[in-house]
Amino acid sequence: MSAIAGIYHLNDEPINLEHGNRIMKELEKYPADDIQTWHSDKVFLGCHAQWITPESINEKLPYYDHERKLAITADAIIDNRDELFERLQVDKRKRKEITDSELILLSYHKWGEDSPKYLVGDFAFMIWDERKQKLFGARDFSGSRTLYFYNNYESFSFCSTIQPLLTLPIVEKKLNEQWLAQYLAIVGMVDVVDASSTPYKNIEQVPPSYSITVVNRKVTLKQYCILTPGKKLRLKSNEDYIEAFRDIFKQAVSSRVRTYLKVGAQLSGGLDSGSIVSFASNSLKLKAKKLHTFSYIPPQDFEDFTPPYLMADETPFIKETVQHVGNIKDYYLTFEGSDSFSEIDGFLEVMEMPYKFFENSFWLKGMFEIAQEEGMGILLNGGRGNLSISWGSAFDYYVTLLRKVKLFYLIKELNSYSKNVGASRLRLVSALAKEAFPFIGVSSRLDSVYTFPTIINSEFAKETRVFDKLKEHGMDETGWFSSSNIYEQRKKHFEDVFHWNASNTIAAKLSLKYSLWKRDPSNDLRVIRFCLSLPEGQYVQNGLDRALIRNAMEKYLPDKVRLNQNINGVQGADWVHRMAPVWKSFKSELHQMVNDNHFKEFFNNELLKNALSKVNGDPMPKSAIDPNFKILMRSLIVYRFLKNFA
Repeated sequence: MSAIAGIYHLNDEPINLEHGNRIMKELEKYPADDIQTWHSDKVFLGCHAQWITPESINEKLPYYDHERKLAITADAIIDNRDELFERLQVDKRKRKEITDSELILLSYHKWGEDSPKYLVGDFAFMIWDERKQKLFGARDFSGSRTLYFYNNYESFSFCSTIQPLLTLPIVEKKLNEQWLAQYLAIVGMVDVVDASSTPYKNIEQVPPSYSITVVNRKVTLKQYCILTPGKKLRLKSNEDYIEAFRDIFKQAVSSRVRTYLKVGAQLSGGLDSGSIVSFASNSLKLKAKKLHTFSYIPPQDFEDFTPPYLMADETPFIKETVQHVGNIKDYYLTFEGSDSFSEIDGFLEVMEMPYKFFENSFWLKGMFEIAQEEGMGILLNGGRGNLSISWGSAFDYYVTLLRKVKLFYLIKELNSYSKNVGASRLRLVSALAKEAFPFIGVSSRLDSVYTFPTIINSEFAKETRVFDKLKEHGMDETGWFSSSNIYEQRKKHFEDVFHWNASNTIAAKLSLKYSLWKRDPSNDLRVIRFCLSLPEGQYVQNGLDRALIRNAMEKYLPDKVRLNQNINGVQGADWVHRMAPVWKSFKSELHQMVNDNHFKEFFNNELLKNALSKVNGDPMPKSAIDPNFKILMRSLIVYRFLKNFA
């Protein structure tokens, strides 16, 4: 794992090494095992290396291949090493010594600009092809590593983070108002739909699933990976599907515990993280290593206000998993004294841009800190699981069955489902009918959905024509996705690369700050392709939602966790409760924000003033779900960013 950087002069003028050294100096705030540079007359490459895998120890990066006349700097862990060894016909005696960056270089030598298509893993890299006088690079399909660049057609510069590029004398620091408009207009957790943009007008990024080519003063971005559901996999039995899933999931987990350091995992009480922990523990046991699990739980004085079907403290389910799986050292972290408000400046420094996940910010950062202190090199996570390994909404599947008039199968499923969750079959049928055939009544779900208010200033929205841009990507004037069909939403999620940007930017930058790599087996390209190939009946079956993972985890997880369909964990429900010691400061800054004239040009100030009028007295735990508090906190983060920007 590394922070990479480089400069390429497109006008044939020699490199100013001072500029390259300036970028590398900025990266010194991150821990490093090694810092190296390489340069020719018009190309400078740098690497601020953090050794994670056994092969990365003492790895030479940047690396220049004299025979092939290729130089590479890379931030990468490649997971399909064995497959690449075979395809590239690498001598078996050399395979243990070959680094991931050398594998990328060999892949480029064989397949050229198609090489990213053959790579599975988390990566961002740049290669200088001396013979072709070409700079080529790529970012993995989901953008697990970041890669920013500046181009003025005379000089091209790139880096894993933004700030080092801003130190270059040729780069003007200027706010990208289109980025800000999209960020404010989108009410969901997506940051922006323009995946190549950043908050800085002159700084762009390579989007997930894209390669970049710089040759003859021309910069070209090209999408090399498009994930679309293809031909459905047809196997003879459920057992065959389960066996096939276990094989590919085991491969994904095993490849992600490759480190000479300790292996950790974020563990909640649910299916995704529990499944990853189970397979990881078994894999590590073969290497005589323990798995370390890190679980966030609310402080003891927090009173859970959530309804019975939600659980803010998942400790009972977590401990069931730990005891059942074994070979685990478990940590339960309350992060006493931490809160979302106090973390804003620190998180803005890490992220280099505003963020929307404030409810969980304090424990996400805190978990990395603890994992680093305990010597982890890898921190496993199941963030993509809901759309891959544990996909499968029973309600939506049953709506589909009703629309297709598959009544016999539907009745059988409803009987099983009502027994499993203790729901009335009659009420289920009524709700399904309203959803399947809206003309007979208002949808049973849509009438209860709260619409998060749009916080963008209407004039600013008009000036930037932001809602026209959003409509091109399937969002309506409210900033929500216009389609309520979850199958269409899932399809779009994998087709549109901007969905990946926000969450993976968090992972990449926290990984760099704490020198440990966050890795997600549920986001493995092989796993996702497999999951997209499955018939929908594998995901909802015999009254079980998320049936594939539930069936596949039999004996791997305790039934209390595996078959739980009644209680969902909810993380971050205590974010307002934690802010009691800083409540006065929070309210004071909110008043300052709504009275700031510069701020008003971007925000719907009347909306925010109205929300602020509701923030009275001491904080109540249940205010955590109050939209007024959420829009104020989200706005405050942007306000702080804009103040720091100036």
